[in-house]
Amino acid sequence: GGRVVPLPTYAFQRERFWPEPLPSGIGYLGAGHALLGTTVALAGSDGVVLSGELSVSLQPWLADHMVLGRIVVPGTALVEMVLRAGQEVACSLVRELVLQTPLILPTAGGAQVQTRVDDPDTSGDRPVQVYARAEGTDEWILHASGLLGASDTRTPDLGLEVWPPRGAVEVGVEGFY
Repeated sequence: GGRVVPLPTYAFQRERFWPEPLPSGIGYLGAGHALLGTTVALAGSDGVVLSGELSVSLQPWLADHMVLGRIVVPGTALVEMVLRAGQEVACSLVRELVLQTPLILPTAGGAQVQTRVDDPDTSGDRPVQVYARAEGTDEWILHASGLLGASDTRTPDLGLEVWPPRGAVEVGVEGFY
């Protein structure tokens, strides 16, 4: 039950065969998530950054979300990244999330993504941001920002006993795509 590994053909070939160090040795921890691969605790704070890579080769389903001929990461993927980051800091409630800019993937390659959760404010809520940059670029673009909070056990009264609500007007979606 062994496996074949390449070895030098003679003792003085001067090639190194040391194992690659694990990312956890420099503070990266596996995030256990399909979109966010690593977690790093921010120095000097209680914040964290979760990072990952998005591309059609890694997540083939992204190719199915085309808008005007471009691959746009669905807003639900951004919500999922925010929820996963909230789990790292015991905040399972998304109190607010504003989608700032669509996350458009390049036709070739992919994009690096980072979801950052900062220290809690006086109410215990934590600011969260989702950034991305296309492969080969240095500029990080803010795609979503909001607030995370600890889970609220109270059920809010949304007043939605009747659906659709009285006075609701149907809106066509043709103009959105």
